[in-house]
Amino acid sequence: MAVNVNDVLANSGVSNGTKKPTSEPTDKNALGKDAFLQLLVTQMQHQNPLDPQDNGEFVAQLAQFSSLEGIQTLNESVNAITGSLGSSQALQASSLVGRSVIVQNDKALVDPTKSFNGQVVVPQNIESGKVTIKDKDGNVVKTIQLGEQKKGTADFIWDGTNDKGEKVAAGNYTFTATTTVDGKAQEMYTLLPATVTSVTVGGTGGEMMLNLAGIGKVGISKVQTIGI
Repeated sequence: MAVNVNDVLANSGVSNGTKKPTSEPTDKNALGKDAFLQLLVTQMQHQNPLDPQDNGEFVAQLAQFSSLEGIQTLNESVNAITGSLGSSQALQASSLVGRSVIVQNDKALVDPTKSFNGQVVVPQNIESGKVTIKDKDGNVVKTIQLGEQKKGTADFIWDGTNDKGEKVAAGNYTFTATTTVDGKAQEMYTLLPATVTSVTVGGTGGEMMLNLAGIGKVGISKVQTIGI
């Protein structure tokens, strides 16, 4: 007895290419594991007893079925892991809002009523260096001398006053660290604190982005230290 594959596909709910109205978002042209198994069983039931199916071919079909089921199980596991990672990111994001972080940047939002603590990345041993602080209009308000420093990081503290000893206004300020190497001026990186105001959780494989006060969006991979 001949087996009509289209009939089996129709009975299994799998389309042979003819579109049918449905509310399900799945691809109806894809052969699911249930339809595959139904095809295999139907083929065995209607095989020619005088010319039965070859054992090797039968084993190959079983292997295909096992592979299909394994792939579907793997997809389900990956989707579950992705969902767990998304939940973990959301939980991590909520715990970061309002906390202070240290990032490599030259700008910061400063509250002059509190001492401002920053760091300078020193590329090599230096005899002297300085940090120049400018306001939003580009005017120099303070110069902090670093003195002799070894390779690594050098801490500096700004008390929120200008070079005249007067308190400056709260706002955004730019920090530039420089030194002299072999008679030439060299700029150094600054590590400055900022407060996390909000977090954007990345999509699948995307990086979490932190929205920092006075700076803007920064990838979490750019964060050097997370404080209280």
